[in-house]
Amino acid sequence: MTVNARTSDDAVIKAVLGPTNTGKTHLAIERMCAHSSGAIGFPLRLLAREVYDRVVAIKGEKQVALITGEEKIEPPDARYLCCTAEAMPRDGGGRAFVALDEAQLGANRERGHIFTDRLLNARGREETMLLGAATLEPLVRSLLPRAEITTRPRFSTLKHIGARKLSRLPPRSAIVAFSTEQVYAMAEMLRRFRGGAAVVMGSLSPATRNRQVELFQNGEVDYIVATDAIGMGLNLDVNHVAFASLAKFDGVRKRRLLPAEMAQIAGRAGRHQRDGTFGVLSGMGAGLDGGRGMPAASAEFTDEEIYAIEEHRFAPLTRLFWREAQPRFDSLGTLIADLEAIPDDPELVRPPEAIDLTVLKRLSEEPLAADIRGAASVRRFWEVCSLPDFRQHGPEVHARFVSRLWQDLRGGYLGADFVAARISELDNVQGDIDTLQGRIAAIRSWAYICQRPDWVLARDEMAARARAAEARLSDALHARLTERFVNRRTAILMKAMGQDASLLPVELNEDGTMTVEGEPIGRLDGFRFSVDHATSHGDRKMLLAAAEKALPRLLAKRAQDLVQNRMAELELAEGSIRWNGDELASVTATETILAPVLSPARDLAQLPEAAHAELLTALREWLTARLAPLEPLEKLRVAARNPDAGSEARALLLNLIGGHGHVSREKAGVEHLPKEMRPFLRRLGVTFGALDIFARDLLKPAPRQLLHALGIDRRPLAAAMQPVIAGEGRLPAGYRPAGEQAIRVDIAEKLLKAAHDARGSRDKNGRQGNRRFVIDPALPTSTGLTPEGYQRLVGGAGFRVQRATPLAEGQFGPPRPDSWEWRPASRRNAPQQGARPDRKRGFGQGSEMASNGRAKPKQGDRKPGVPDKRGKSHAPNAKPQRQPDPNSPFAALADLVR
Repeated sequence: MTVNARTSDDAVIKAVLGPTNTGKTHLAIERMCAHSSGAIGFPLRLLAREVYDRVVAIKGEKQVALITGEEKIEPPDARYLCCTAEAMPRDGGGRAFVALDEAQLGANRERGHIFTDRLLNARGREETMLLGAATLEPLVRSLLPRAEITTRPRFSTLKHIGARKLSRLPPRSAIVAFSTEQVYAMAEMLRRFRGGAAVVMGSLSPATRNRQVELFQNGEVDYIVATDAIGMGLNLDVNHVAFASLAKFDGVRKRRLLPAEMAQIAGRAGRHQRDGTFGVLSGMGAGLDGGRGMPAASAEFTDEEIYAIEEHRFAPLTRLFWREAQPRFDSLGTLIADLEAIPDDPELVRPPEAIDLTVLKRLSEEPLAADIRGAASVRRFWEVCSLPDFRQHGPEVHARFVSRLWQDLRGGYLGADFVAARISELDNVQGDIDTLQGRIAAIRSWAYICQRPDWVLARDEMAARARAAEARLSDALHARLTERFVNRRTAILMKAMGQDASLLPVELNEDGTMTVEGEPIGRLDGFRFSVDHATSHGDRKMLLAAAEKALPRLLAKRAQDLVQNRMAELELAEGSIRWNGDELASVTATETILAPVLSPARDLAQLPEAAHAELLTALREWLTARLAPLEPLEKLRVAARNPDAGSEARALLLNLIGGHGHVSREKAGVEHLPKEMRPFLRRLGVTFGALDIFARDLLKPAPRQLLHALGIDRRPLAAAMQPVIAGEGRLPAGYRPAGEQAIRVDIAEKLLKAAHDARGSRDKNGRQGNRRFVIDPALPTSTGLTPEGYQRLVGGAGFRVQRATPLAEGQFGPPRPDSWEWRPASRRNAPQQGARPDRKRGFGQGSEMASNGRAKPKQGDRKPGVPDKRGKSHAPNAKPQRQPDPNSPFAALADLVR
């Protein structure tokens, strides 16, 4: 078979050989698109997808197909094919152009026989192109003597720069490790030092790898950590390649990389005509190899290796792995014998036993092998054994999975419901990185199974389900990897820290969040910056440094916006001016209440000088307008400092000011106030009530709220100053108790006046109702005062209720109203003997009231025992009549009503 391949039309075979970054793949794409049809086989599904997208952009979707083990996009009229080497037609499929990329992988222990077979047999009608390293040249000349060999030089130079610490790596670097543990360790440290890294490993799904590579290519992170899969033709904008180790486990033993393998990986540095560098990570020797690796010195390149990599001079390949690609299917024994056959050519050797052959040999010894008879059954069984071990569980576990699959396929097809159930079990995006990787590997197995036309019913539908599940899992895995290994905020700030402060891309959102290219670094509450609470301790210093550069500009902009548009959002509370709950300035009351001292908060200190002055001026103007309702209190303060007011009036004003516009009559000292001073005080807005003295304008909601907000009046606040409120606990300013309720003092005075008006009304005989009278309950009820509360209120002013006798049984008519009796201070004491009743008295004890609240005696009235004009005394033995208390509120009622 080998002889037949070598005797085919070799005249059209071109071998384009050279190191990385020589444009080999780009040349193959151009040549394929120049032909009427073509196919290119790649070592990675990721590469196949990348080239597929490029060819689609040139030829259109209907002209290009993509075939891999787990994905198939095959339009009916497709003329160009991008595929993996395994999915590549063995003979080229009759296309005009055929190319094989990375042909030197024929020396690979696991997949080498696939590449060797395509190298020997895949041919285009018009042109065949083999792309590979220069080390393949001797074998091409030997196996394909008539092939045209072209050697292409590297576009850029590759230079060794020695060992570098991880924290000192230049931007746009790729770190290469050879185990999952190493990859994760590198990514974790890069997240700490440089904001994170993208992660590329062979165990990731192609979709996840694409997303991770996109992170790096888009510049969101400056570093990528990968296994040696990065050397298989991935086109990355890498400037430097750093090796975390120079040894790897090749499936049999742990060994040092060959110089050609080192060059394949290091060659990813540089792109087109941009030079690249390579080196190792210092201090990363045996430690990251779990203590089982080579000494620390082995992490350094030798002079010979450096020379070989920089000059692209390597020992040529001397053999390729080969396995019979068209075995006989007469029986399982014959199949195994053909697969283990030794090639005739000295350049070809039998490869190590691959996992598909291992599974075949193990299952051939199982009882199920007895029923496998005939070429068709043997071929089908071999196709099942060729299922790739995507889960990487090893031959034993994989053989059990293949065995169960074969048992299910013995009936002919897998049912759609059965396959859908298996896919649904894996379609779960919850879990950590390792869990999601395991599910993706398992779903890739089912995606491969669903691609087989003779294995699954409703193949297209099941394949679409498998791809959709893999896409969801890949998105979730990408999110977990990004969340764990990428700190985008740190990466952005690390790039911008050396820039001019005006160029730092810091923005302030409407909700106060400060961001750098969409990443939060903290909050601006009012004019106070606080670092993002989710920030680690190590990043706080960097975030503060970034914020300090932008804060003056942002604070000035916020101050200007506040002055021009948002002054209405300010509030006065707890002795300070606040904006959305944040203090801007404290307000300290002075003797002139309308001109308090304004002290800016410390947070305003970072404002530029001009913005600071403008904001303070605006705050003072706002405060002046806000304090306008306190002008009545300021009038009282000014009058209290006026010497012309007299000591008695000034003392009363000071009591009134001390009570913040309200003082009870007992505490007011009104008995010392001359009568002629009352008009003066009334002009200031002072009201003399029966129970309280108050400034009516200061009982409104606005001044009460201001006094409370300024911290001047610390009593509870009734913000709306309702007429009646609940009387529990300490009463707000401007209220007096009324049973279980409290009533505003001005409303209480109205009720008391109405009660005295009812007492002073005349009955049907024209007599004044000094004894019993009826009070209309409508007025107190309309204020919200309960009957019990009203009784307690007017009871303090001398009114007593007499409950009406209910109607006797059998009597009809409206209910009898309660009657009231007013007992002033003199009458509430024991009745005086010899006292002459005066039915014509009004409020108080007499028909007229003196300015001090005492009743003026009528002409003819005499004090007991005092002689009259004729020298006669009246009732000499009678006790002197007790005079009313001048401080009594009842004496003031008469004066109020007059």
